[in-house]
Amino acid sequence: MSAGEAPVVLLSVSSFGVADPAPRERLDAAGLQVRENPHGRRLKEHEIIELIGDVDALIAGTEPLNADVLAAARKLRVISRVGVGLENVDLNAARAEGIVVRNTPEAVTNPVAELTLSGIVNLLRHVSLMDRELRGGEWNRRMGRMLYGRTVGIIGLGRIGRRLSTLLAPFEVRVVASDRAPDHQVAKRLGVTYVPLEQLLAEADVITLHLPGGNRPIIRAEELAAVKPEAVLVNTSRGGLVDEHALYAALKEGRLAAAYVDTFEDEPYEGPLRELPNVLLTPHAGSFAAEARLQMEMEAVENMLAALEEFR
Repeated sequence: MSAGEAPVVLLSVSSFGVADPAPRERLDAAGLQVRENPHGRRLKEHEIIELIGDVDALIAGTEPLNADVLAAARKLRVISRVGVGLENVDLNAARAEGIVVRNTPEAVTNPVAELTLSGIVNLLRHVSLMDRELRGGEWNRRMGRMLYGRTVGIIGLGRIGRRLSTLLAPFEVRVVASDRAPDHQVAKRLGVTYVPLEQLLAEADVITLHLPGGNRPIIRAEELAAVKPEAVLVNTSRGGLVDEHALYAALKEGRLAAAYVDTFEDEPYEGPLRELPNVLLTPHAGSFAAEARLQMEMEAVENMLAALEEFR
């Protein structure tokens, strides 16, 4: 970035500014050279490589930002993620290249927790399934189950898991949790009991995941074999945390009552879960609420501007 030259910023987030124009207006007011995502969707590796060569800053989504991509970004100094997850960023490669990485962890908490709760109730009461059937000419009153008084298992008691536990309180559920780094003081305050993952899977009527992404699934065929057949599974966290093939088999064979999936290993999702009536699917919409998007995008812009200032 030459002295006096306006930095070049790439908006890889295809939905940037859709909820509110204020974040884009903030970029324009800062006098930056702004480039849009020309594909209108999540960028693939070769696409981001083609776009990032002379970019000073990236306002990023979930596109792959691995070592090869970062090596092609000759001028890149800042990655400002719209969202909380950084599993798509090779942080070691970024550090080696001197690239500052920022995210917006707070803004996603409420919208993802709310969407999770709505998905749980939807599954238990067959809301979406009855809607589809009625639109297709079937008057089929399916017998549902109440959330009240059930056991909810939260895998990952971080920001979103904790917020979900507070939203569940009026339903007088028993909340159990499994976490890699348990905070017993927080759990006590929330009325949550930590249990081993094996116990959570065996006892929970509702199992919901709120973990960062990883290199392997947390819920595989082995874990699904341990759950009650009347249980429901929710993943509004990260694609890849649930083995989608094993999930499909468990649902189709009746070893799991229902599932709600908002995040997938490959997106846009085109797999066989779409064929099953006992699955609720949404297109990675956890944080896609207008208020949350505005907060996330404004925070991402301010994070980027502050980081760029350090390089002047």
